[in-house]
Amino acid sequence: MWFTARFLYVFTYNMFQFCAHTWILANMTVRFLMFGRDALADTFYSIGVVMSLCQLFTVLELFHIADGIDKSWILPRLFQVVERNLLLFTIVMMEEIQSKPVVCAQFFLWNILGLLRYPQELLCVMGSPSLNMLWNRYTLYVPTYILAAVTEGVTVYQAVNHLEKAGRGRLQLPISSPNRVPILLKTYLIILAVGATVTVWQLVKERQQRLEKWNKKLKK
Repeated sequence: MWFTARFLYVFTYNMFQFCAHTWILANMTVRFLMFGRDALADTFYSIGVVMSLCQLFTVLELFHIADGIDKSWILPRLFQVVERNLLLFTIVMMEEIQSKPVVCAQFFLWNILGLLRYPQELLCVMGSPSLNMLWNRYTLYVPTYILAAVTEGVTVYQAVNHLEKAGRGRLQLPISSPNRVPILLKTYLIILAVGATVTVWQLVKERQQRLEKWNKKLKK
């Protein structure tokens, strides 16, 4: 009974993420083909809610790793979950940034990362992993993640520039004490650079271990 409930939960979670990211990609592609560059300005308004749900639910993946459901390394996943949700919080709180083209690029790269990972996770859950899917995930994921991290830095940098040019040293947040948002965002840029470097290193190591493990299975 426990195995059945566990299987249904993991399968449902990965299927939800796969379907949501597929819908996001289809939505972005159709809107761009229909409206061209004009579609970039309202990307957040058209898919922001679904993307936010996808990223919010990724917090569950930390429990998956802790419980042994997911065999991935926890540090890269922890950093990805924290960085994306913090960046989404910044975008949600700053309406002026939501219409920037960089937000469209950010969502597109996050979406590609999801589509590289969740199909392969689904195949593993169903007990039929694919070598091609495994190779694509752990080979294409690293350069795509680097591009996504750079785009995150550009998004935060534009947010800092906007606040400084507008002369807004503070941003109204739903907490009792005000925060110096530009300073926090500049600090976030430093943390992003360090964290992304460590994450890329661990992703490369994880790729090596996964592919070596698969090759050993093939030799048997």
